[in-house]
Amino acid sequence: MPTRVLVVEDDQRIRQALRMALEDEGYEIEEAEDAESALARYARSGADLVLVDLMLPGMNGFDLCRELRQSSGVPIVIVTARADTHDVVAGLEAGADDYVTKPFAPKELTARIRALLRRVASPTGQTERFTFGDVELQPEAGIVRRDGTDVSLTKTEFRLLCELAHNAGIVLSREQLLERIWGYDYFGDARLVDAHIRRLRTKIERNPANPTLVVTVRGLGYKLQP
Repeated sequence: MPTRVLVVEDDQRIRQALRMALEDEGYEIEEAEDAESALARYARSGADLVLVDLMLPGMNGFDLCRELRQSSGVPIVIVTARADTHDVVAGLEAGADDYVTKPFAPKELTARIRALLRRVASPTGQTERFTFGDVELQPEAGIVRRDGTDVSLTKTEFRLLCELAHNAGIVLSREQLLERIWGYDYFGDARLVDAHIRRLRTKIERNPANPTLVVTVRGLGYKLQP
């Protein structure tokens, strides 16, 4: 079955260009011109990945990401024209896994999509069971629990937690995490790591503002306290 990508973009010319570029790579494309119709299409037929323009009419792309994250871990790539503003970080914190900036080359977009799909599809390769504080992680089973209650993570958050757990007590730099979790460094951006760490903390830390599990080592990176 071909990989299905839902393209959410209000500009018809950009939608057509995206359709052509992605169909050339073998993807099956669904289109939506606003968030509301995108949610309806996703509820009806799903998708393997969602490409979201942030500046949509009505409900914007940030809110669309949040809505999708309420019930789905589908990979989300956001598109923004203003990479030097807070948009990228805000989009990632809303639930996106990655981003591209306008204008973008079709090859860059398809490379990011391929890397993201490989990442979320690949197994962690780990069979251990980890316990740190009141959090339990079973990588092979895809289980995270806090105080015995299941915690829902996106695929990227889960892989990030697995990588940190497998290297508990070891500081991992942003560059190392980009390479190991996102699978590339040329397109990478430290904001990807920082935003996902913040989101992960909100789900596993008792006090995300004062984390005791996933801690920052100033000037070096992050580590999971064993």
